[in-house]
Amino acid sequence: MGLLGNGKWVDQWYDTDKSEGTFVRQDSRFRNQISSDQENEFKPEAGRYHLYVSLACPWAHRTLIFRQLKQLEDVISVSVVEAKMMENGWQFGENGEPLYHLDHAYQLYLKADPSYQGRVTVPILWDKKTQTIVNNESIEIIRLFNSAFNELTGNTDDYFPVELRDEIETVNSRIYDTINNGVHKAGFATSQQAYNLTYYELFDSLDWLEDRLSKQRYLVGEQITEADWRLFTTLIRFDAVYHGHFKCNRQKLSEFHHISNYVNELYQVKGVAATVDLEYTKIHYYASHLTINPTQIVPLGALFTFNEPHDRNREY
Repeated sequence: MGLLGNGKWVDQWYDTDKSEGTFVRQDSRFRNQISSDQENEFKPEAGRYHLYVSLACPWAHRTLIFRQLKQLEDVISVSVVEAKMMENGWQFGENGEPLYHLDHAYQLYLKADPSYQGRVTVPILWDKKTQTIVNNESIEIIRLFNSAFNELTGNTDDYFPVELRDEIETVNSRIYDTINNGVHKAGFATSQQAYNLTYYELFDSLDWLEDRLSKQRYLVGEQITEADWRLFTTLIRFDAVYHGHFKCNRQKLSEFHHISNYVNELYQVKGVAATVDLEYTKIHYYASHLTINPTQIVPLGALFTFNEPHDRNREY
């Protein structure tokens, strides 16, 4: 999101290469870390940090999941923006933003840096003590949540174990480019060539994923890792949004046997279901992207079908 000449903030999440019609996601700007190192400004303290998210955004959803998994609910407070995102970008509801009574997320960015001219995205990890943004890169935030607060919570579950990091990063790389970002590249493409290329890459990776999950329970090793949660937040939205709204319509995710079983299992991990709101998600995508859906009509169907209870003892 950039501050335009007319003073309006328009969140596009991306730039488009006009010559190619290709979706290009911008890098995050705030990249601070939280640690107990003496030189580090941001220390792991209960009640010091506040997380701003949208329930529609898969990148923000990752941070909500890690906040649950790592038992950080009493350590890091959270605010949720409104589902619809209009000309002024992400906005807060009737009660406003809780710390400074702001109306829009762009005001947080300007509070952190009055000269800020970049995109305004969620998640936003805010430091109440120094009144600035610590980090707005979802990958780095989930890794902070994974380990930085262990001494406060006593939760030492590790979703990015050292011995699996190389394979996790390899899997993450393909999934990010062709699935996480792939659905958005398809949806926001402005040329047939760019859309076609992304479409085939996306379903090639989903076929690869279906085969991989036919042989093993999780993406890497024999445990749930960061790679699974980074993928889950895209997959859980696929049938509700990406299949129709973003034209990723070769088939629904629920029609992939092994992928759908995998999504069902992750959904039933304690605390995860509470972070999923597909009705809110549909409202955001269908009512906010006017270039794709100018009527703002939100379809009634196409939610993911959850099987409960799920057989978590399947063998390979």
